[in-house]
Amino acid sequence: MAEGSERERTSGRNKMDRSHENDLNDEEENGYEEEPDFSDPESYVDNITDEELLGDILRTKPKEALGIDSVIVIDNIPQVGTERLPKLKNVIRKVCSKYGEISTEHYPESEDGKTKGYVFVEYKSPENAIEAAKQLSGYKLDKQHTFAVNLITDFDKFMNLPDEWTSPEKQPYKDHGNMRNWLLDKECNDQYSVISDGGETTAILLNSKTEANVVEERKRWTETYIRWSPLGTYLVTFHQKGIALWGGENFQQIRRFAHPGVQLIDVSPCERYIVTFSPLNDPRDETQAIIIWDIKTGIKKRGFSCDNASNWPVFKWSHDGKFFARMAEDTLGIYETPSFGLLDKKSLKIPGIREFCWSPASNIMSYWTPEEKENPARVTLMAIPSRKELRVKNLFSVADCKLHWQKQGHYMCCKVDRLSKSKKNQFTNFEIFRMQEKQIPVDSIEVKETIMAFAWEPTGNKFAILLGESPRISASFYNIKPKGKVELIKTIERKTANSLFWAPTGQFVVLAGLRSMNGVFEFIDTGNDTITVMNSTEHFMATDVEWDPTGRYVITGVSWWSHKVDNAYWIWSFQGKLLQKCDRERFCQALWRPRPQTPLTEEKIKEIKKNMKSYSKIFEIQDAKKKSKASKELIERRQQQMNDFKEIVERMKKRYDAEKETRLGLRDGVDTDELEHDDDNEEEVVEFFIGEECTEVDEFEHE
Repeated sequence: MAEGSERERTSGRNKMDRSHENDLNDEEENGYEEEPDFSDPESYVDNITDEELLGDILRTKPKEALGIDSVIVIDNIPQVGTERLPKLKNVIRKVCSKYGEISTEHYPESEDGKTKGYVFVEYKSPENAIEAAKQLSGYKLDKQHTFAVNLITDFDKFMNLPDEWTSPEKQPYKDHGNMRNWLLDKECNDQYSVISDGGETTAILLNSKTEANVVEERKRWTETYIRWSPLGTYLVTFHQKGIALWGGENFQQIRRFAHPGVQLIDVSPCERYIVTFSPLNDPRDETQAIIIWDIKTGIKKRGFSCDNASNWPVFKWSHDGKFFARMAEDTLGIYETPSFGLLDKKSLKIPGIREFCWSPASNIMSYWTPEEKENPARVTLMAIPSRKELRVKNLFSVADCKLHWQKQGHYMCCKVDRLSKSKKNQFTNFEIFRMQEKQIPVDSIEVKETIMAFAWEPTGNKFAILLGESPRISASFYNIKPKGKVELIKTIERKTANSLFWAPTGQFVVLAGLRSMNGVFEFIDTGNDTITVMNSTEHFMATDVEWDPTGRYVITGVSWWSHKVDNAYWIWSFQGKLLQKCDRERFCQALWRPRPQTPLTEEKIKEIKKNMKSYSKIFEIQDAKKKSKASKELIERRQQQMNDFKEIVERMKKRYDAEKETRLGLRDGVDTDELEHDDDNEEEVVEFFIGEECTEVDEFEHE
């Protein structure tokens, strides 16, 4: 039975094979091809590597480690004997422990028992070693010893360097053009930037008396907002991966800085460095929250951690960019450039320091500390880098202080909120430091009412304050007499204002009632120690005020970021005359492009002001020519539009005549073009039904 079954199965398979062959033959006869053969030919060579196919997977493959990834070598340490070695170890350990926990350390010694001038330091993790090598390289231990730090794993790389040096390839010079070309405008018109469409559109416009001209306009140029550098050279845009700098004649990209999630920036006054802040820092590297970059080279100079950026900028720069400082609890860290290390390798211990700021004109720093037990509050002026205290002012019953420097650095004001003896009432003192006089004398002004705003005249001896509470708000203007007293010029009462803005060139000031005060503005002239209200006006719901750098124009705006209706910006003259109403869909922000400081001396500026009448005649003639030119251009433009219209009419008439035969064919030979009334003088009367009115009449009315 088994043999029979096997024969049946074999016979069945043979029949199926023959049937399959027949089916294949039938398919070939019917035009079907044979099944493809996927096997490689004998001469095939597989030249695709595993890295190309599985690169992302292979990168996660564990790698063999030597166990020395966490070791750094610090060279140029002092060579000391056994008696001084413990002190050296303590110093090195204190410096190195800032970047992670240290496992071991080894100091090689020479035959005479002295250290050889280098040390091996092992950290708990390779990340700590990498950060230590990065931060400690170039660290000044003292005047004779500056650290040279390397990872021990880098020595293999250094040992395998080729014997013959090959010069690097020369990079082609990229000419960005004239980076200050906007200053060459013949009419001295300034540029300003505008963000609209809810942030989708960014435009650079050239301001003029008639209308603004678009210099550059791009969609999605920035993802959040934009900033100008202090001297106007660069335009900074924000992106998810970092920031970009633009400049030159066509606003080409100058540099990119990769810092994912960047939210805030700050540019040094000299435009050499830029500071970026991102809360999305890598948790493995705490020094990525704040990064300082070199603008010209794009190189990261140093990174810092940041727990709180609410008081931005965290770092404050000196006027020349040589120093920058950061305040921490009871300490003030002052750093110097280009080394970006601490000045004198240590922070200043200032118990209770609350606020500090730099002079805008010199390397002088001011800071204040509150009262503690029996010690009074102190306002201190300190020279940097010597750290010499130039002036100290003791204060009592202090609730809070605010420091305000005049733009020229001639004066520094400390606004002191003080408590009465009963500590129930509060009043304000203004302590005015005269920086240009010997021993820096201090004037004190007491104000009993609440202070809403304070602002220095940028180029002059005056300052203004808003005091009181709504609706009884007053504006007071003071003048500081050289080697004299601080005098009150005038107080203007019952003002609708919560902010004040001085023109960058001084003399003119705008009192503004922003946001909750519905955009009420007053333009004031303070020249010749007289207070004159030139105009009172309104820009309803205004949220922003921006003076142009020359002090000739003011922009007021209603930002879409604050209000969702009536979004627009208006341009005013310094006298309060409305020049332009610029309505832009979902207008967000308008910023004037800053100008660098004028190269003219103070004497030359005074001479120009003295001879202003002679210059005014020239300007009036030029303005008249511009006005006549503008009128002529308007007439010529309208005439050209009329000529274009007539040309279109003539072209359409010729086309109409050429299509006459086609119209006759479509209308069965009836020429509808010639249909006219029999009598040209016949008038056609057209009646329209307007309405119907019914009036009841008394039947006895006519009896």
